[in-house]
Amino acid sequence: MSLSRDVAALMRAVADEVMLPRYRTLSASEISEKSPGEVVTCVDREAETRLRDGLDRLGTGARVIGEEACAEHPALLHGVGRGLVWLVDPLDGTANFARGDGPFGMMVALVADGDPVASWMLDPVTGRLCHAERGLGAWIDGRPARIAAPQGRPVAALATQFMAPHERTRVTRSATRFAQEPIPRCAAESYPRLVLGRNQLALFQRILPWDHAAGVLFLTEAGGRATHWDGSPYRVGSSQTGLLAASSSPVWDVAMTALCPTLSTIGQYEAIAA
Repeated sequence: MSLSRDVAALMRAVADEVMLPRYRTLSASEISEKSPGEVVTCVDREAETRLRDGLDRLGTGARVIGEEACAEHPALLHGVGRGLVWLVDPLDGTANFARGDGPFGMMVALVADGDPVASWMLDPVTGRLCHAERGLGAWIDGRPARIAAPQGRPVAALATQFMAPHERTRVTRSATRFAQEPIPRCAAESYPRLVLGRNQLALFQRILPWDHAAGVLFLTEAGGRATHWDGSPYRVGSSQTGLLAASSSPVWDVAMTALCPTLSTIGQYEAIAA
C-alpha cells in the first residue's frame, strides 16, 4: 500500500474508532479548557496518540508534531521548519465537536524543511477525504480537484476573531468587494470550501502549523493561491503574519489590493520559531 493510502486508512480508522463514537455523546468531564476560550476533549488527545503511533510505524523517519502534545510541551515546535515533519491536528474544530455540532475534521501534513509535500484532510461525518501531493495535484475522494471559475460576486470568510474590535471592523469594511459569510471555525472545512466553490477568499490571522499546512498544499495544488499577509510564500515555521488564501491569483490580487493597507497595521498574533 502506498504512503498516501496508508495515511488515509489510518485517519479513517481513528475517525471511526475514536471520534465518531463520541460525537454528541461527550460528558462534561470529557471537555476542558486548555487555554482561555479554547477547549480540548478526550477525543483530541486519544486521536492524536493513535495518529502519532500510526505515523511512526510508517517508517518515514519524520518526527511527529501534534497540536495537543505542543499544548503541553511548546518546545516541540522548535525547529518545525527544519527536516522532515508530520504535522497533526487530530480534531480540527474542537469547539464545534464539543457542542455536538459541525463542521470538524482531521488534518495531517508531511512537511520537508518548511514546505508541505503531502497532505490529508478528512471529514469524519461525510467521509470526504481531500489529499494533495506537491507537484502532482489535489484529489477529493480520489478524483482530481480543480477550482472552477467563480459565478457572481466572490464570497469571503474572514477569520477576524483574534483581532481587536477596531481591527475587525476595518478588515470587514476593506473587503466590500466580496460578499461575506461566517467562518466555519474549522480549517479542515475552510480550505475545501475554496476548492469546491462555496468561498473564494479566506483570511486567517493565527497560523499554527497544524491548522494550515495541509490546507495550503491542497488549495495550491488545486489551482488556488495562499501567501502570508505580506505576499511572501507560505512556509511552515515562518515568522510572517497571517494567511490570505484565494481560489485563484486574480481573486488574491483583488483581495490584497483591498486589504493590504489594513493588514499591514495589524500586529502578528503568533510567531513560530523556524
